[in-house]
Amino acid sequence: MFKAIFTWWNGATLGQRIHIGRRGRLVGQDETGNKYYEARDDKDSYDKGRKRRWVIYNGYAEASKVSPDWHGWLHYTFEEPPTIAPLLRRSWEKDHLPNLTGTVHAWRPKGSIAKGGQRDPATGDYQAWLPEQ
Repeated sequence: MFKAIFTWWNGATLGQRIHIGRRGRLVGQDETGNKYYEARDDKDSYDKGRKRRWVIYNGYAEASKVSPDWHGWLHYTFEEPPTIAPLLRRSWEKDHLPNLTGTVHAWRPKGSIAKGGQRDPATGDYQAWLPEQ
């Protein structure tokens, strides 16, 4: 409860939750637990005629946790939310992953200090640049 009052990075502050609860309606929830809301009217909208849209993150507030279909809805690219009109999924598309930089799941290339610092020796196909003399 204490975190909800004073921190915005743990989902949303208590004041924001109250405001969204009063002004918005729940539209849907994604597979990671983020909840999406739309305002009941355009009273507090930035553009008249458009209803304001919000996301309350499940856990740490990180924008890359929003999947492409919900991102499109939040930014008015799609009129209907993915709960009504799901985004067409191609066979070659990979599953959405949030930005894992700075976490234990981040990609670390061969030779990275975080992966032990060992890399293959140079193969001899590299020629150092020398200025023209």
